[in-house]
Amino acid sequence: MQIEIDANSTIGENSFFEGKFAVKGSLRIDGKFEGQTLLVDQLQVGPGARVKTSIHATSIVVEGTIIGNITASKRILLLSSARVLGNIKTPELIIQDGVVLEGKCTISHVKIENTKSYIESIYNKD
Repeated sequence: MQIEIDANSTIGENSFFEGKFAVKGSLRIDGKFEGQTLLVDQLQVGPGARVKTSIHATSIVVEGTIIGNITASKRILLLSSARVLGNIKTPELIIQDGVVLEGKCTISHVKIENTKSYIESIYNKD
């Protein structure tokens, strides 16, 4: 499955960017990005991309490699070539067959400070 976003900013295939990056709109990464934080509306990580940072976005499509925590306020889509090492937090997570993912996934439409306590309190209700 090939999913494209209409990116208004791009880090090209042979490009490398390092630092803190904030993009108003959408970003496609086909090269390499390393930094403290990546803030963006929509993010597409291409199949050859390598990203090492903490990501905060509205929605994310991943085909490449990410090392770092990922937070999306709407959805994260991991396509079959995605390789992720880090925690994921989103209301909607779609994972295709073939994805390699190591990390903790928190999936919830509401913001819960302590998910474990919340679920245990529901279980222990009399």
